[in-house]
Amino acid sequence: MTGEAISNPDLTRNQSLVLDMLEKSDAPLSAYNLLDQLRDAGFRAPLQVYRALDKLVEQGRVHRLESLSAFVACQDPGCVNHAATVFMICEKCGKVSERSSGGVARQLIDVAKTEGFAVSKTNIELRGECGKC
Repeated sequence: MTGEAISNPDLTRNQSLVLDMLEKSDAPLSAYNLLDQLRDAGFRAPLQVYRALDKLVEQGRVHRLESLSAFVACQDPGCVNHAATVFMICEKCGKVSERSSGGVARQLIDVAKTEGFAVSKTNIELRGECGKC
């Protein structure tokens, strides 16, 4: 890593560096993985990484995988408009695939409505083995 941020007027230097690292990664990265990989770029504290990640998640450019306590770059630029995102996580190679699913979202929203719960967004994590493994 050279420490050069991708030029993006919507992002700070730290956000650009974190996003670039996630986009280049073949597997999800934890905040501490990111910190270790970005030390040469001037990152010194976890708070720097977490601030960048928080903003990137808020913008829909990055997803947090709760089951892994790790982050991945969004593979679908339009996913902020989807009610549900399904992540398929390979337990062998660590690859994560992302798909939107309106049908699943509608079913979950219907279930939630019966309980008086208003859903704002749904992320579903499926764990198993990818086709390549």
